[in-house]
Amino acid sequence: MTILIAHLGPPGTYTEQAAVFYINWLGKSRGVEAMLCPYPSISQSLHAVAKGQAQLAVVPVENSIEGSVTMTLDTVWLLDGLQIQLALVLPIVHNLISCATSLDSIETIYSHPQALAQCQVWLERFLPRVQIIANNSTTEALQRLEQEPTTATIASSRASQLYNLPILASGINDYPENCTRFWVVSHQEVNAGSEKSKPGASHTSLAFSVPANIPGALVKPLQIFAELGINLSRIESRPTKRSLGEYLFFIDIEADANETQMQSALTELTSHTEILRILGTYNVLPVSAI
Repeated sequence: MTILIAHLGPPGTYTEQAAVFYINWLGKSRGVEAMLCPYPSISQSLHAVAKGQAQLAVVPVENSIEGSVTMTLDTVWLLDGLQIQLALVLPIVHNLISCATSLDSIETIYSHPQALAQCQVWLERFLPRVQIIANNSTTEALQRLEQEPTTATIASSRASQLYNLPILASGINDYPENCTRFWVVSHQEVNAGSEKSKPGASHTSLAFSVPANIPGALVKPLQIFAELGINLSRIESRPTKRSLGEYLFFIDIEADANETQMQSALTELTSHTEILRILGTYNVLPVSAI
């Protein structure tokens, strides 16, 4: 059986790069074959898994410079039943790709909002008067560059190779230690490539809403983990979209949900939350380890 893996396209995106690393890992560790399926947006990639059009999706969830990818968080919450199987950490190196003869001749730059934000200082220093236009992905505008020599795109060196386009400036991200964490997500009924059969997963992600916006509504759930000595590696709030000032919370925990202490914490947590969803128990894998 060949597994279909949804990801943000067109080909050459960082998400596709993470998905390629994951396919290599599947082949080496599981002997499983997989095929990439690009989608126009992160949301559509996740919907493809929810609808059974793909078995897995690789989606970005957090960047070390720009923080959380809110579309991923919002869609995972919306599509109840998705489960995180693995996290991948990919180093990100941005490049300015263009057929322009020099930086001075560039008038417009296209890229994904995250990539543009991660290169903001460089752009302000070297291209302060250029028009910047956000795209759905870093590779969406690549096919127009040959016809428009005054345009450029911020994308990966792999994208430059795939589309046979020159790199005008390399390593333009503002911080050299730039990396993005991706989730490998499946539907809860699909276990293809799952790490769940392996005990001792390093992380658990969950999301919850609170019954009311009152003092201590968030403190009480967090105290549960503090009192049990369970470390939280990340907490993020997102609007519920029901009413201004109402939030739901995403938490990453450095523990396996099947551990005794975590089971106790989750049982107690249900009494302090309105909706509680365990998004997955999984390991975090740097792509250098694949």
